[in-house]
Amino acid sequence: MNTMKRTDLMPILAVGAGVGLLIQPILANNLPASVHVGAALRMGIFMFFLIFAPCALWIASLLARFMKGLYQFAQFAAVGTLNTFIDVGVFNLEIFLYGTSVMGAGLFAVFKAISFLVATTNSFVWNKYWTFGAKEKAVAREAAGFYSVAIIGWVLNVGVATLVKMAGPADSHIWVSIVAPFGGVAASFLWDFFGYKYLVFGKRGDTGSGADRGMPAA
Repeated sequence: MNTMKRTDLMPILAVGAGVGLLIQPILANNLPASVHVGAALRMGIFMFFLIFAPCALWIASLLARFMKGLYQFAQFAAVGTLNTFIDVGVFNLEIFLYGTSVMGAGLFAVFKAISFLVATTNSFVWNKYWTFGAKEKAVAREAAGFYSVAIIGWVLNVGVATLVKMAGPADSHIWVSIVAPFGGVAASFLWDFFGYKYLVFGKRGDTGSGADRGMPAA
């Protein structure tokens, strides 16, 4: 399906709300101490993502009339955006707890791997039931296939993030906590989409994507 359904509204609002919340600790951890982000601005940022997410998906549904598969890719991109902020948000929490002064390449890779695994678990649920429209419960073989694809994504994500971190200025907090993690996410994004679509969940999304279904009840 290439049209936005009512059942897509709650999932995409949840994505927008999640991003709007997760960006808060990222901003707090990276803005200079002299920059104060008040409650009004924080609420404004939250509302922006809450409104932007469904609007972007609706626009994608219009464009999907002319570009087959675009709507499903837009769903995956929305989930990917949420996963990105989970990934970077967890990573920034680790940095907040441990700091960057003692963080070598090895500890950086460990922290990045933890945040990536948290985001990947979230990705499995959202992509299975919403993006690719599965109704059945997850089975061990499907989960194993998903995480097999994710392992390659993990290599791309963590490997590229670590290389970017090592290539940049070691004393730059933003480079370590923002630029490098986002570089890793970008490297694994396309691989994940095509791997999940064709290797894990088959082609069910071509005949009935999550566009006519919402997230199932827990």
